[in-house]
Amino acid sequence: MSAYPHLLAPLDLGFTTLKNRVLMGSMHTGLEETKDWNRVAEFYAERARGDVGLMVTGGIGPNLEGSVLPGAAMMTTQADIDNHSIVTKRVHDAGGKIAMQILHAGRYAYGPKCVAPSAIKSPISPFPPTELDEEGIEKQIQDIADTAKRAREAGYDGVEIMGSEGYFLNQFLVTHTNKREDRWGGSYENRMRLPIEVVRRTREAVGDDFIIIYRLSMIDLVPNGSTHDEVVQLAKEVEKAGATIINTGIGWHEARIPTIATSVPRAAFAWVTKKLMGQVNIPVITSNRINTPEVGEEVLSTGCADMVSMARPMLADAHFVAKAAAGKGAQIAPCIGCNQACLDHTFGGKISSCLVNPRACYETELVLNATDAKKTVAIVGAGPAGLSTAMAAAERGHTVTVFDKSDEIGGQLNMAKQVPGKEEFWGLVDWYRTMMDEMGITVELSREVGADDLTGFDEVVIATGVMPRDPGIPGQDGDNVLSYIDVLRAKAPVGKKVAVIGAGGIGFDVSEYLAHEGESTTVNLPAWMTEWGVTDPAEHRGGLAPEGPQPHAPARQITLLQRKAQKHGKNLGKTTGWIHRAALKMKDVEFVGGVNYEKIDDKGLHVSFGEARENPTLIEADTIVMCAGQLPERSLADALEAKGINAHVIGGADVAAELDAKRAIDQGTRLAATL
Repeated sequence: MSAYPHLLAPLDLGFTTLKNRVLMGSMHTGLEETKDWNRVAEFYAERARGDVGLMVTGGIGPNLEGSVLPGAAMMTTQADIDNHSIVTKRVHDAGGKIAMQILHAGRYAYGPKCVAPSAIKSPISPFPPTELDEEGIEKQIQDIADTAKRAREAGYDGVEIMGSEGYFLNQFLVTHTNKREDRWGGSYENRMRLPIEVVRRTREAVGDDFIIIYRLSMIDLVPNGSTHDEVVQLAKEVEKAGATIINTGIGWHEARIPTIATSVPRAAFAWVTKKLMGQVNIPVITSNRINTPEVGEEVLSTGCADMVSMARPMLADAHFVAKAAAGKGAQIAPCIGCNQACLDHTFGGKISSCLVNPRACYETELVLNATDAKKTVAIVGAGPAGLSTAMAAAERGHTVTVFDKSDEIGGQLNMAKQVPGKEEFWGLVDWYRTMMDEMGITVELSREVGADDLTGFDEVVIATGVMPRDPGIPGQDGDNVLSYIDVLRAKAPVGKKVAVIGAGGIGFDVSEYLAHEGESTTVNLPAWMTEWGVTDPAEHRGGLAPEGPQPHAPARQITLLQRKAQKHGKNLGKTTGWIHRAALKMKDVEFVGGVNYEKIDDKGLHVSFGEARENPTLIEADTIVMCAGQLPERSLADALEAKGINAHVIGGADVAAELDAKRAIDQGTRLAATL
């Protein structure tokens, strides 16, 4: 019997059957915009070969005014139908099913032609929308229905109508964005008229034997959002209008509550979907932070939904479902919810990928073919750069040995996983450990190697990482000064008043680590909801607690300092930086920028401001923590070069500036593809 009987059970939709209860949720990867349809097709086909039950594409625009940005993919012409047919044929040949998401962005559209129910500018877009008149509304309805018809002609098994996350249809539903006084505004019956009419007309356009998923916002997390009764009322009407499945959307894009970042508890919003179960007669999908087969099985077995949506986990591992079905769950590359290579890339105008799996969206470019010339490969450093190189090289057939002076693999991941909100990093290290065994990679820990130890290998890879940069502050050798390594490895006690020097990613991590005490809210859903001010939409509109966020008292008084006179965390992730800043501000962390570090003494840290070194100030502190940047650890690479041994230097040992695991893993994988 399967370990995941609910997750792997087929789902009969009447006219078609899904092979299991896993939906690959929609992700805007940017692939469709490349116009390389072979590349697009291979991305989806690889997930079909991994046995996911149903996939949904990234959002495809129904018209120019509804497209997310100029140049975004649309389905408006015969050429579009022909191009998408390449994708659907490849998916069907691989045994999969695929639906196309129809996304009308409304006031979120990043262009001057955007339209909305009312002329109210979005806080996340610079363009004020044009308020639609009756004729304009009719055009949007017809364009969406026509787009669905074209999707069917292109061979799709269905469409998903995007009605959540604050996009166009969602904007009509709430008074936050709909100030109309005609038949499309005012009462809730009027405000929900548009999504119902869109579903009804879409069903007319595509016939009965075609999947229509309606993505419904179950909890808006914005002021004046929908109540639970309104959500249920809409769901029932959407079912009557012809939807096959209702999918869950969580939070508007402008909401100031995290919904999918790694610090959000797993399956944090499944309880919202569960409230709809039994209210409609069509299958209901739940979503957000479901990233292991165990979590998916738990959600389904406890009646939270009929199906689970996993988007980013399918970037991390295209064969997620197949591995779960084969009893190889421990080999599934874990989605850690970091957003660094997926959402951050999307919002930065880059092709999406995955920190854990750099082949995601690069299936046709980054190919790990079996080698014709097997080599022995030595890799020094068992951090993410070294481990990713080892796995890719072993997959190609090379014989790989990994050395590390530490007694555990993982490198700096072992410090990151200590930070509240980064518990997923434990699973990433565990996965690497599993794969070292599974792939037959020799790992020698507690082994500090020199140049002479590496002379017998065909290829040598140096992935020795980084070392802390010395900021050269007078008094930094005092007993009250610690490095971030001392703190995150719990090698020394930390006082109640702390000055953290350096406001990069490590400075933020250290501050979060020191501000928190006791169980992380990431593993305690009620505590997390209280901290961020989330409540039941049956009690308060939009699911926003009237008292707002109620964070725990900070464990320490912390001052986070940086030399640059700019916003703290400016270079943090595009989609997660605001979360880190908000989390620290809730813990009363003081942000101080534009400083010169003058000296450290037993009273604390002495600073001045600006080039003129004005306004000398004492930051009283029991402990000063150094997070002042990193330098490459190149001593072994230099020793090899001196002996005339050619070595590949990657990761932090190559470039320490703005080091992250994304770059290290990508670099290591790409190197291994060429060995």
